[in-house]
Amino acid sequence: MPPALPMPFAGRRFLIDRIDDALIDGLALRQRVVASLTARKLREGLPLRDPNREEQVQERARQRAARRHLDPADGERLMRSAIDCAVAQQQRAGATEASAADRASVFVGAWRQRLLRLLPPPRRLALPLRAVPDAWQRRLLEAVTQRVLQAPLRAGKLAFLADRRIAIEVTDLNLRWVLTAHADRLSTCECNAPAEAAVRGQALEFLLLASRLEDADTLFFQRRLALTGDTELGLTARNLLDQLPWESIPLALRIVLHRAARFAAAAREAHAARRVPVAGMRALRSNR
Repeated sequence: MPPALPMPFAGRRFLIDRIDDALIDGLALRQRVVASLTARKLREGLPLRDPNREEQVQERARQRAARRHLDPADGERLMRSAIDCAVAQQQRAGATEASAADRASVFVGAWRQRLLRLLPPPRRLALPLRAVPDAWQRRLLEAVTQRVLQAPLRAGKLAFLADRRIAIEVTDLNLRWVLTAHADRLSTCECNAPAEAAVRGQALEFLLLASRLEDADTLFFQRRLALTGDTELGLTARNLLDQLPWESIPLALRIVLHRAARFAAAAREAHAARRVPVAGMRALRSNR
């Protein structure tokens, strides 16, 4: 041990106070550096703690303490305290970051709900859609079905529909199309033409079916889609759609169908969430 310094008692205490101040200042500086490192870890998605690094820091403290004629355990305890302070600081920063992310998510979700509620429900689009000429609707439907059913058409799997008619009825849009098959192509008839079978449901259900977000069995079992008329003809058409390889549909069309179905489902949920409190208020008023 080095010889004691010839210094008065009060002077020794003053010196200890200054050394303690230096320790606190050093810890404060260390914490500022830790804060900048923590921010980078959060940005890059890195783990906040590194056990190997902590062990290296403690081993370095033990060795430095030994060189300074101190008990290595004292150096380890001092550094352990500094590490504990850093860990606590990083955990607080991580919790703050997560809380901010949660608040941002809730804020974005609330605004998304509000924007979706501004969209008119499908039944309000029925009238303007009816203004679209029937010939335009039929031409668009033929183009879409021709693309989607390209593979089964070439394979002759739509022969069962030759000279027969099946209708698609979108109830909330008040739309009706009648399909038939001729040779290797599908064609449409007048919207009011008679059909041997019909598949009836709301627009979202047809989108969910077309995008494969829901299967036909679920939609028919839950009566979200209904089959009327010639059951055998309708079931044959439904089975054909079930067996249609999703990868055979052009990628761009798959993306459009998938996103449109998810968007329409979110809009329906937003409108349903708005109706629940309104219905509750009406029930409360009626009970008064």
